[in-house]
Amino acid sequence: MLFKQLFESESSTYTYLISCQEKQEAILIDPVLETLSRDLRILETLNLKLVYAIDTHIHADHVTSAAALREISNCKVAGPANDALKCRDINFKNNDSIIIGNSIKLEAIHTPGHTDSHFSYVINHESDKLLFSGDSLLINSCGRTDFQSGSSKELYNTIKNIFYKMPDDTKVYPAHDYNNNNFSTIIDQKQDNSLIHKNIDMGNFISSMDNLDLGSPKKIDFAVPRNNICGATFGTGVSYDNVS
Repeated sequence: MLFKQLFESESSTYTYLISCQEKQEAILIDPVLETLSRDLRILETLNLKLVYAIDTHIHADHVTSAAALREISNCKVAGPANDALKCRDINFKNNDSIIIGNSIKLEAIHTPGHTDSHFSYVINHESDKLLFSGDSLLINSCGRTDFQSGSSKELYNTIKNIFYKMPDDTKVYPAHDYNNNNFSTIIDQKQDNSLIHKNIDMGNFISSMDNLDLGSPKKIDFAVPRNNICGATFGTGVSYDNVS
């Protein structure tokens, strides 16, 4: 298995490239429109065929490149079924899975809280368990819950009853990081996550989330409508403006 963690600096977004080297098939998790050209160059350089562009949720801080990738590479666009987006080819339900190449299995898990339809993805490879947690569990933090059908109660249950019940050595790869962290582990998050460590109760977590006092993502009014059509231009076709 080939694994690359790619970064988009404006929204501090991680995109994940995973490929089966035997069949040269690849997926991208949470691809960003601004880095479309970069991602295509990497795929070409590595001689990889993109088979799936996968989103964890409808993002509010950047536009997905899923539709553009499909138009260019003929890949499938995938994401949570609960979003009910007609632009996706594959709509994951809880515990659905896909196979990449010969044997890499990606499992889709419904992990609500940041949004009510948010999904995370798990890959078990040899002795490693990799969790792509989207905006649900960040490194020493978690996703906000104050818009897009967010719920602090649901996020608490997702993190405590799904993520924190995974093996302690599970590697956590979030969709964002703002402090130059690349990954963490479940045991580290249980111990060190300032918002939701293993000992916090639901009431204190909800109180902390209610008092974050965060401004709206600067692209929310533009990004959410575009992401509701998988990043395509309104109407027909796909916009590749301002990509690098």
